[in-house]
Amino acid sequence: MLNAQMAKQVAEKPGFIAALDQSGGSTPKALRLYGVEESAYNNDEEMYALIHQMRARIIKSPAFTGEQVVGAILFERTMDGEIDGIPTAEYLWTKRSVVPFLKVDKGLADEKDGVQLMKPMPELDALLERAVAKGIFGTKMRSVINAANAEGISAVVAQQFDVGRQILGHGLMPIIEPEVTITIADKAEAEEILLAEILKQLDALGHDKQVMLKLSLPEKANIYKPLVDHPRVMRVVALSGGYSREEANRKLAENTGIIASFSRALTEGLSAKQADSDFDAVLGDTIHCICEASKAG
Repeated sequence: MLNAQMAKQVAEKPGFIAALDQSGGSTPKALRLYGVEESAYNNDEEMYALIHQMRARIIKSPAFTGEQVVGAILFERTMDGEIDGIPTAEYLWTKRSVVPFLKVDKGLADEKDGVQLMKPMPELDALLERAVAKGIFGTKMRSVINAANAEGISAVVAQQFDVGRQILGHGLMPIIEPEVTITIADKAEAEEILLAEILKQLDALGHDKQVMLKLSLPEKANIYKPLVDHPRVMRVVALSGGYSREEANRKLAENTGIIASFSRALTEGLSAKQADSDFDAVLGDTIHCICEASKAG
């Protein structure tokens, strides 16, 4: 059963969802952008400890509260960690009034039919049980679309919704993320196909169920408005997908009813070398401008 207070905040509150879920493959890049070179750690454990420090610093910042940050997506190790001796998800909700989500996918399979499905997740039920016990509200899982291939896009969306039903069965809210790569030549066509496939799956979902959607910022403004308005959708959020924060905010503001769920664009300009006052000022400005772009649509 979803926490009613969290559900109301996620469905209705102005603001955005922070993506703090960089996993093994993307962690070194995230640390480099934060000013921490690979020479600063000797193994994965040290690397993950450093990224947890970065995430904890962001979460503890005075700017990072439920006033503008509706929710935050965590990596599994972040969920298992603590901030000031308090489990991370509990800290987010009780100390910052931010709704905790969990990234659950285990990465991408090799490309086929212009897409990358999610790798199998045989231990998903056990992970979801742990997430429920730790106070997580919802989950996020990512697939990638690299071409306007109808068969491939249909397979991506079908897999996402199949796993989404499994997640709903644990009383969690799934964020379904079929990311369209922003650099492909046929991106607009891929988005038309994606919209049709998502609508097909939503209509088959059942009247008592809802999901969330996390989508690449589209070529055609408001193409996803039918998803924003769909009764089976709690909320539609957008990923920055490689756009600069300025460009991502501009495109976001063109799309009515969609809020941000940015990762790299959120941490742009932050550095491990900054004094806390400078760090908090940069993060505060970033959170404010992403929040305003989310409200503008």
